[in-house]
Amino acid sequence: MKKLNSLKSEIPLPIRLFLGKALLVFVVWQIIYLGFFKYSKELDHPLTTHVAKASTFILNNLTPMSGFSTSRVDTSWINEGEYLFEEASQIHHNNKLVLFIADSCNGLELIVLYIGFIICMPSKFYRKILYIVIGVVLLDIINIFRCVGLIYLREYLQAYFQFAHKYLFKITVYAATFLIWRFYARKINLKNEIVPVR
Repeated sequence: MKKLNSLKSEIPLPIRLFLGKALLVFVVWQIIYLGFFKYSKELDHPLTTHVAKASTFILNNLTPMSGFSTSRVDTSWINEGEYLFEEASQIHHNNKLVLFIADSCNGLELIVLYIGFIICMPSKFYRKILYIVIGVVLLDIINIFRCVGLIYLREYLQAYFQFAHKYLFKITVYAATFLIWRFYARKINLKNEIVPVR
């Protein structure tokens, strides 16, 4: 216990405040999401549908490809011995299924993580609002282009699809999130002093 108290005293107060706020935001989000939204799907359904529709719009209108459509599906499957019920959006190319966007892959958790970081970092209120809006829009656009990229790989370079899906695009999305955070945290206010982050 003494070692724990000693370690706690060695952590600077601003870091402790940040970690405390982060834990509070995480707990509040889990209570709200699990208590009100997980099973009602009032957040997941619209976001997943939006990502699928935006992806098909880009593919049909801004690329040489065409014939893409999207639909909502209720499905269930066995995953590592566990029977899961999942709802998802499907993207079809000329009536052939090319991408399955599960509600759990719609980017909501990453968006909440991003917002939580912005809320916990010390800054002026209007700057937080600005970065939340800009960041959420950018992360949504990146997620849409991730889906477009996956569909392109599925159609033309299928050998790279699994690698891109499991690693490349996840790294890209998390790197983009980190860069936005980094840009936001260029100057942080610690005890009324502006300290540049190097």
